[in-house]
Formats: sequence, C-alpha cells, structure tokens
Amino acid sequence: MLKRLMLGRPLGSDRLAETLLPKRIALPVFASDALSSVAYAPDEILLTLSVAGLTAYAFSWKIAVAVAVVMLVVVASYRQNVHAYPSGGGDYEVATTNLGKTAGLTVASALLVDYVLTVAVSISSAAQYAAAAIPSLQGHEAVAAVLAVVLLTAMNLRGVRESGAAFALPTYVFIASIIGMALWGFFQHFVLGSLPGAPSAGLTLRGEPGYESGLASLAGGFLVLRAFSSGCAALTGVEAISNGVPAFKKPKSRNAATTLALLGGIAVTMLISIMVLSRLTRLHFAEDPAVQLLRNGVPVGANYQQQPVIGQLAAAVFAGFPPAFYLVAGATGIILVLAANTAFNGFPVLGSILARDGFLPRQLHTRGDRLAFSNGILALAFMASVLIIAFDAQVTRLIQLYIVGVFVSFTLSQIGMVRHWNRQLRAGDNPGAARMRRSRVINAVGAGLCGTVLAVVLVTKFAKGAWIAIAAMVFLFVLMRGIRRHYDRVSVELDPGPDAAEAVLPSRVHALVLVSKIHRPTLRALAYARASRPSVLEAISVNVDPAETAALQAEWERRDIPVPLKSLDSPYREVTRPVLDYVRSIRRDSPRDVVGVFIPE
Repeated sequence: MLKRLMLGRPLGSDRLAETLLPKRIALPVFASDALSSVAYAPDEILLTLSVAGLTAYAFSWKIAVAVAVVMLVVVASYRQNVHAYPSGGGDYEVATTNLGKTAGLTVASALLVDYVLTVAVSISSAAQYAAAAIPSLQGHEAVAAVLAVVLLTAMNLRGVRESGAAFALPTYVFIASIIGMALWGFFQHFVLGSLPGAPSAGLTLRGEPGYESGLASLAGGFLVLRAFSSGCAALTGVEAISNGVPAFKKPKSRNAATTLALLGGIAVTMLISIMVLSRLTRLHFAEDPAVQLLRNGVPVGANYQQQPVIGQLAAAVFAGFPPAFYLVAGATGIILVLAANTAFNGFPVLGSILARDGFLPRQLHTRGDRLAFSNGILALAFMASVLIIAFDAQVTRLIQLYIVGVFVSFTLSQIGMVRHWNRQLRAGDNPGAARMRRSRVINAVGAGLCGTVLAVVLVTKFAKGAWIAIAAMVFLFVLMRGIRRHYDRVSVELDPGPDAAEAVLPSRVHALVLVSKIHRPTLRALAYARASRPSVLEAISVNVDPAETAALQAEWERRDIPVPLKSLDSPYREVTRPVLDYVRSIRRDSPRDVVGVFIPE
C-alpha cells in the first residue's frame, strides 16, 4: 500500500513510449545540472581569485569567457555524438566502439563517479543556501541534504516523465529569474546609471601572503588556472543528454541536438551575465571572509555572514523590492536540488547499459514498476548520501573532487569521434563526406580543448582532493573488470557445448531430505521426495545437541516413518558444513549419481 502510494500504479512494458520526453520537458530533466552550475561556478571563480586580493578580480570576466568558449565547443562536439550514436550509450559507447573496451570502461568509471559527485555537490550547495535563509538549519546541512536526496529518489522512482514534469516549472523559473535579473541590472547601469552596489561592495579584499605582486608571479598564474578549472564545473551535465537520447521523443537525435544547443546558449548567457554583474556591483567574495574582508581596514570577523554570489547580486539589483530578491534566491536553491535530477536520469541508464554488457550486476538492467531503472536510482542515492555525510555537505571540499571524471569522458569521447569519422571517410565514396569532415574538425577541436582542460584540472586540483575521484575511478574500473570476468566464467560453465544432446544420463538419483524436527513442512518434504521416486532416499539431521538428536530419532521410530534417518556428527556445532561434506562424499563415491537435496520450508 505504501509503495503504491509513493510510486503509483505499475506500468506495463507496452507503455514505455508514453514515458518519452518532448524537448520542453527534456531540457529541465537533462540540462538542469549544467544550468544550475551558474549558482556555484561564479562563486568558485571569485573565491579562488580572492586569494590574490582585489586586483585579481580583473581576470574574473576573462576566465568566464574562457569557460564559455570551452562549453560552446563541447556542446558543438556532443551534437555530433548524438547524431552518430543515438542508442544512449553516450561517451561509453563512443569510446568502446572506436578506442576499445579499456577506454570504454575508463569513460564509464569516470562518468559513474561524476554522476555521484553531481548529486553530492548540487544537494550540498542547496543545503547551504537553505541554511543561509533558515538559521535553524545551520549545523544540520548534511541531514537536510540527505533528506533532499531521499525526496529526489522517491520522485525519480515514479518515472522519468513524472519527475520531468515536476521539475520543469522550477527550472524555467530559475532561467527567467537569472536572465531577468541580468537584464534589469544592465538597464539600471547602462541606461539609468543607478545600479546599487552589492552588500559587500563597501568592503575591501586582502590577499594572502605570497601574492603581493598580484598575478604576475608563477603562483599567480597557477591561481588563474585553478580558478579556470573550478569554473569549468559549469560544463558538468552536458554529457547527460547524449546518454539520455533514448528518452527523447522521435526524431530522437534531432531533438537531443536541439536541446543541447538550447542548453549551451542559456548556460553561457547566464554565466557571463553573472560575472559581468559581479564586476558592475563591485561584489567581493572571499575564501575566508572573516579574515580577508576588511571594513575600514579591520577584518569583519566571524560574525559576518557572506551571502552567495547570486544572493548578493539579487540584493543589489532588486534593492527596495524584496519579492524579486526572494524569487531569485528561492529559484536558485530549488534548481540546485533539481540539478541532481540530471544524474538521477543519467546514472541509471549508463548502469543499465554496463549491466547489459556484463560489467555491472544484471539487476541494474531491470526496469521497475514505473519503467525506471529503480536499482540504479537507489544505488546512486546511497553513494551520494555517503559522500554528503563523509564531507559534511561542504561544497568547497566536494568541488575539489568534481569535474575530473567529466573531462576524462569528454576527452576520450571526442578522440573516439575523430576515429569514427576517419573510419567513415575511409569507407569510400560518401555523399555526406563534406559534413563528416566538418564534424571531424569540430570533434578534433573539442578533443584538444578538453584534453588541455583535463591537464589543467589534474595539475591544479590533484593535491586538493582530485586524487580521491581518480582513486574511485580506478576502483570502479577494476571492479567492473572483475564482474565481467565472473560473468564470463559462469557463461563458460553454463555453455552446453556441441555434444549437449548426447549428455550421459545419471546412473542413479540419491535424494536427501534435511530434517531439524518433525513438523508439517518436514512431512510434506518427505512425501514430495518419495513421490519423485529416487533410487536412494535418506533423511539427514545434524547432531548439534545429542539430547535433541536422540529425541528426534525416538519420535521418528515412534511414527514409523518409512525413510531412514541418518544423523551427521558436528563436533563444532556447525550445520551447513557437515551436510555439504556428506553430499561431496556421495559424489566422490558415485560420480555418475545425481544428488537431490530437499529443504523443508
């Protein structure tokens, strides 16, 4: 009853087509992660640059432009992917087909880790927004985040279409509120000339020791690279659309490509707008605000509550009109929760494909009552909750693990696409050769750019925590190879071989009925075993307590049961091992016999 109330009525397999998504629903379902990254990617850029002081903020818009260029290139590259590989395997299928199984498994392990981190980072960021608005939640962010994961899990177990319909309105409200805030802010600055400053505009920012010369030193250049790698968190979620092509309505590839283009345009617009507004409102955002932010030359102290970047911008742009401020803040907090929904759609589909190929347990390939991959959804929720608790929902700590996996998959996928187009062009005369050459150039540029970003991310984030993500990828890679070896061994054992029809019949059937006490299940099992007419039939008990064994034997004889009862000695009071040893002894003495064991229930 409770399950039906939470999940709804089961859906028949013939209704799978009803769960397919139109573009207007697919955008919030698959793109909410990338769209929501504007809620924390600007924070991370400014937070990293703040280490070098106020002068470093001059690079913030340049870093944002660099991130935007990378995003547009990646979006253009993935538009080629969805047309060439619409089956839903995404980067995994591209890498496996064109670069081999090792590359495919590397991509799969990277994506699985990234999906888990997407949920952990997004939900933790939302919990921090909620704690800033609701003081009673402060100190309990991890609990609030885990509860949000449970809520998302329940909604996704109801099915992709249901979760998408529920998430569509908040996602579009977030897009409209951010773009509306930017337009009104630009109007105030460039037309009215009256854009107020951010709440932190009156403060000064003090850099840490070692950056006295600004960003001209080697340390300063490294800091810019760190800020760029943190800002590249805005690209997470782009790959989810290529993994989710089967969930689109027909024409699937065209709809997925259109959704990708919309995602890229909207995300870049919002990211650049926020960074420009941050400059216009003289916003300050520090890694250690109590020490780095100064008021009249004096640190603001631990009592100062630093609002997130979007919160400060909303307060400045909508000064004097609180409803608009609360709309932006509320929509941002909600979208951060919904961003995890991208992973809840991508992880189960990828897990299903890996299970189909024998690299993950086959239970992940099974659809639940509502035609969603329920086991994959539950596995993702569990792993994300563990991460949230382990890192106490601290986004600054989790963000260091982030985006390594996604750029591993980006790079290998684009290299695979270049090989795909090379193979297609070598096939001979092709009327689409010009289009293929154009696609190859796009994917080659994407591969080079993503490889460069990956190198930057590894260099700047390895010691900060990226090594944990890399270790998790290696663990998953080894685990999936082990699962595949297990399935291969089982397949060899189960293979009937060419002479299966001529298999030698057993000489006898030796039946055993396990007996703990005489009750109805035991008598039914004995009757069933006798009805099967085995060559030899024995009842077996294990002598753990001599007194109970003697009582059982006496009761057996009193009832005159026409099956011999044998007691197996067990000096160490084990039950299972003596039975297994006895079965092995029968097989050893008569290899051609079949031993049947009846267990009363």
